[in-house]
Amino acid sequence: MITIGRVHELRAICDDARAQGKRVGFVPTMGYFHAGHRSLMHEARAQADFVVVSLFVNPLQFAPTEDLAGYPRDLAGDAVVCEEAGVDVLFVPAVEEMYPRPICTTVHVDGLTEGLCGKSRPTHFDGVTTVVAKLFSMVGPCQAFFGRKDAQQVAVVRRMAQDLDLPVEVVGCPLVREADGLAMSSRNSYLDPDERRAATVLSRALHEAAAAITAGERAPDAVHRVLAGLIATEPKVELDYAEVVDAGDLTPVTIIAGEVLVAVAARVGKARLIDNMTVSVNGANVEVDLGVVARESEG
Repeated sequence: MITIGRVHELRAICDDARAQGKRVGFVPTMGYFHAGHRSLMHEARAQADFVVVSLFVNPLQFAPTEDLAGYPRDLAGDAVVCEEAGVDVLFVPAVEEMYPRPICTTVHVDGLTEGLCGKSRPTHFDGVTTVVAKLFSMVGPCQAFFGRKDAQQVAVVRRMAQDLDLPVEVVGCPLVREADGLAMSSRNSYLDPDERRAATVLSRALHEAAAAITAGERAPDAVHRVLAGLIATEPKVELDYAEVVDAGDLTPVTIIAGEVLVAVAARVGKARLIDNMTVSVNGANVEVDLGVVARESEG
């Protein structure tokens, strides 16, 4: 593995890989790697010939009141993870490299960014799409791997790539959970032991909602009550939202049918955590995707 920090280096090395007939796999990250990140690297390694991981804590996607300065960082540890996962290139640019002058151009995806996390973080997704568009431009034609824990982000980035005819296939990969069900997130490191225990209510609520839908519940309001009611039993957890939306365009649904996304977000101590599941409903047939539990060797 080589580590680089300049845009021209990244472009050149990816162009060279493609010139050799290699398929490029790209994993954009903000670092502080856990088993969820490792699963993305492993999937990229399985599908592509040349794997690039970017590590950049993007200031554009943090509001002034959010945790940019305190976001967890461990470059040395992250480099080891990349080496072990068989990554070819780790791209670690400075802020000045990504934004050498005040940025005047941003990328906005209408509609998909307005609900769910977009309600409480109205500037977040413009920051995400702007930096991802820049990274896609630098890497060039590739497969890009994103975790479905950030389901709204996957939908937004996929739509951006389609609308702008970017030569990138956006691949959504399974949400990865701890053994107790908590969705893996770098922000889990903010939680003290009591908060960590309380945070598992999010996945427990999704399991309860899945059971209700499997038993025949098709009213989104009823599923919302199941989610909100269980989450309310944990005083350390402050619910931001619990919603049932169309899995494709993220619009609210009036009846649970086809493929829907059941998503929750909550504040637990200093951390804002998100979790979700995808549910496919075809008559009485219900299929639930709650993600996967990390293998012990990946934890």
